[in-house]
Amino acid sequence: MKKSNLHQMKPQDIVVLAKLISLNDPSYTQIDLALSLEMSQSEISSSLSRSTYAGLLVNNGKEVNRKLFFDFIKYGLAVSFPQHPGAIVRGTLTAHSAPPLDKEFLSDEKYVWPYAKGKDRGQSIIPLYPTVPKAVHLDSNLHKLLALFDAVRVGRAREKNKALEILEQKLC
Repeated sequence: MKKSNLHQMKPQDIVVLAKLISLNDPSYTQIDLALSLEMSQSEISSSLSRSTYAGLLVNNGKEVNRKLFFDFIKYGLAVSFPQHPGAIVRGTLTAHSAPPLDKEFLSDEKYVWPYAKGKDRGQSIIPLYPTVPKAVHLDSNLHKLLALFDAVRVGRAREKNKALEILEQKLC
């Protein structure tokens, strides 16, 4: 890897930061994060390093800089990690189709992360990291955060604005 690329944020960094917010426990271990997100410990270590370098992690990498993270989600997520709905597949609900937005927006159009063990069918949204559909089955708070992030990535103006409103309350 080129030295200039060492600190470039990657999509899995957003997942790791969301997991830290979901945990809300600064005594976490990298091994626990790796197991819960089904990532390698080296991926977790690299992710934490990139997020610390970017200023998204503070206090020796133990606390998410929530205001900066929210600003990144609001202004940078959709352009840094864009996504457009794809083919109809089986999977796990996301964006406006998943809690907490599913009660706000009634739609026949469902969005899902492709996942063979998923219970729903809808247009595929590629998750920020391949193991997301499995990881969210163990953590409903993580699922809600990542679904809100997807609403920002792929939603129309109303869904995006509502997701940002909820995220601002949760993150700031």
